[in-house]
Amino acid sequence: MSALENINITEKTVVVIGGPTASGKSGLALEIAKKYNGVVINADAMQVYQSIPIITAVPSPEDKKQVLHLLYEIYPPSQRGNVADWLNKATTAIRDAWAEKKLPVVVGGTGFYIESLIKGVSPIPETNSEVKQQVADIIGQKGAEGAYDYLQKIDASGAQMVKPQDTTRIRRALEIKLDTGQSISEWFQKPLVKTLSEADFAMIKLLPSLSELEEKCSRRFDIMMEQGALDEVKNLLDRHLSDDLPAMKAIGVPELGDYIRGKTDLNQAISLAKLHTRQYAKRQLTWFRNR
Repeated sequence: MSALENINITEKTVVVIGGPTASGKSGLALEIAKKYNGVVINADAMQVYQSIPIITAVPSPEDKKQVLHLLYEIYPPSQRGNVADWLNKATTAIRDAWAEKKLPVVVGGTGFYIESLIKGVSPIPETNSEVKQQVADIIGQKGAEGAYDYLQKIDASGAQMVKPQDTTRIRRALEIKLDTGQSISEWFQKPLVKTLSEADFAMIKLLPSLSELEEKCSRRFDIMMEQGALDEVKNLLDRHLSDDLPAMKAIGVPELGDYIRGKTDLNQAISLAKLHTRQYAKRQLTWFRNR
């Protein structure tokens, strides 16, 4: 347990474990929680979705029996999670843990979630449902590129902050502009708001070598296939959800989905999923190293 040797655990300590996928974060979080009377709190933007626990590497039922695991599989795949809702739930979970004299152990590879918890978030208000539906209709009618063109017309500075193919960020920029009248770029210039200013954060980063990480990613996807990842994706596709939903974009879902739909063979689908996993892990590794 060398990771905690130099950490002074207080009544307001929050252990935060970050790093790329397949780096061993969940195992370390479980180990720490068991030793220090803790609870594990998820900070991975894909593990919040139900129906895809294999593809997203959610901790096993056996692990969940050993200590309390929170904020895993909290949304149906038809829903769009967001950092604001996650942050509210994580803040409540952390304070509940403190009240029960337990150590909160936050773990995940979504840097934006972790950074928002530690440093705070922009004070952008939650978008009302009517505006969300209006933006959904715009994207449905115009597609991502058409919606981006519309964003450029009404919010040129906000459009510079997103890519023309990034539907999720285009959606958010449009919602903010139409709901508040201000550009997302203006909101990001405002002071961050901390939800846990009283917390003593203890950050642990797992940063394996790139070669080790790539090997682990490949091996883990093989294990996922053995555990039933293909059936998991089949069941998800049977729900006929929009491909634009975050759960439908989880690495492994589009690739195996193409095989199920007859667009590619299984070996190619697996190879692509492994490639995309390695690419994602490399981006995560770079992000955490730079912080």
